[in-house]
Amino acid sequence: MPLINFAMLFYESNKSVKKLLFLLTLVVVLLAFSAGFLFGRMRKITADVTDSDGNVKISKVLDLYGASRSDKISFDQFWSLWNKVKEKYVEQPVDDSKLYYGAMEGMVRGLGDPYSVYFPPKEAAEFTKDLSGEFEGIGAEIGMKENQIVVIAPLVGMPAEKAGVKAGDKIYKIDGVETYDMTVDQAVGKIRGKRGSKVKLSLVRDGAVVDIEIVRETINVPTVKVEYKENNIAYMRLSYFNEKTDREFEKAVKEISAKSVSGIILDLRSNPGGYLETAVVVASEWLKTGSVVSEKFSDGRTNAYDTRGSHRFADIPTVVLVDENSASASEIVAGALQDNGSAKLVGKKTYGKGSVQDFELLPDGSAVKITVAKWFTPKDRQIDKQGIAPDVTVDPMFEVKKDANGKDTEEVIDFGLNKALEILEKK
Repeated sequence: MPLINFAMLFYESNKSVKKLLFLLTLVVVLLAFSAGFLFGRMRKITADVTDSDGNVKISKVLDLYGASRSDKISFDQFWSLWNKVKEKYVEQPVDDSKLYYGAMEGMVRGLGDPYSVYFPPKEAAEFTKDLSGEFEGIGAEIGMKENQIVVIAPLVGMPAEKAGVKAGDKIYKIDGVETYDMTVDQAVGKIRGKRGSKVKLSLVRDGAVVDIEIVRETINVPTVKVEYKENNIAYMRLSYFNEKTDREFEKAVKEISAKSVSGIILDLRSNPGGYLETAVVVASEWLKTGSVVSEKFSDGRTNAYDTRGSHRFADIPTVVLVDENSASASEIVAGALQDNGSAKLVGKKTYGKGSVQDFELLPDGSAVKITVAKWFTPKDRQIDKQGIAPDVTVDPMFEVKKDANGKDTEEVIDFGLNKALEILEKK
C-alpha cells in the first residue's frame, strides 16, 4: 500500500502550516466524506468531490471550503502556501490531486501513530485484501517497533521464510529505498507485487545488513493446523486470525472434541493477529462466562465482548504458547485465557499491539484507518505497548540441534513445546 507523501516537506518544516493542514483536512473529511465501512466491509458511494472518471477535482474541494468557511477558523495561510507551490515550484504544472492527497496523508501522519494511515484510492483497494487470506507478496507480517519497520513473523512455508527472512529482522531498505519515515502500510505496499516478480529486502540482523531477494507468490495464509502428541495431547497451531479462521477453527474444535483429549496446546507464537471477532470466537471455546476483551474509547466509553458459543474446551487443561511476535488478536486470546485461569501461558512476553482501528472508505475511493480505541483484558490490563507476560518464561524458544562435529543439523529443538508438554503431563 505505497503512500507517496507529496506535501510532507511543507508539513514537517512549518508548524503553523502543519496545524492548518490538519484543520483544513479535518473539515474536508467531515463535510465531504460521510460513509464508510469498518474492518473490510466496503460499499460504493457517489463521490461529491470527483469527476465522472472518479478523479478528485480540486475545484469541488475549494467549493466545499468556501461553503464551510467559519469565522472561528481561518485557512488563509494554507491557501497562500497552496498558491505559492502552484506558482513557484520548478516543475510545472503541479498536480492538484497529488497535493491534495499529500495533505490528507500528512494530516493523519501527524498523529504519530503507525497504525493510523490515510490511503489514496489505489492503496485503499490494496489494503482491503489484507485480511482476505489471499494476496500476492512474500508471506510475512511486518510491524513497527521503536520507529523501525520490523518483521513480526514470516509465514510458514511462504517465500519470505524460504528465502531466509526471520522474525525480528529490521527492514532497512526495500528495493534500495530506505524505510526511514515509512509507515507500516507503505512498507507493505512496496513489498507486495505481482506473482513472479522480485523484491529485494535489506535487513539488519545482529548488527549486520543482510540482502535477500525474494520472488513473490500468491499467498494463501494458513490458519489452523492440528497434530496429536503423546499422552493424547492435542497440539493446535493457529497462525493468523483472518476470514478463513472461523471455519477452519470450528473444524479443528470438532475433531479434537471427538477424540476426548487429555490436554490442549494452543500455539500462538509469531501469530500477528487479524480479526477481533475471530479472536472472540476462539477464546470463547475456553471461557464459560465473562468477557474476552474490552475496548476503551477516548470519550470514556467501554465496549465489552463477552464469551459466546458452546465452550467445548472449557474443562480441558490448556497451555498457550506465545512469544514476542504474538500480536493483536493473539494477545486478546492469550490475555483472556490467562485472566480467567483457563490456560497457562508459556514462552515470552507478547508484542503489545492492542489498539483498535476504524477503517472507512471515502467517496473518491480513498480511505482512512484511524486508531479509535485500545484493548484491555478481562482484568483490565492494557495490551497496547504492554504486551502479555507468560506464566512460565522460556528463552530461548528454539535451538538448532548440532551433529557430532558441532555443525547445525536440520533438526530444531522446540523448548516451548517441550515445556508445554511437561506442564500438561503433570495434570
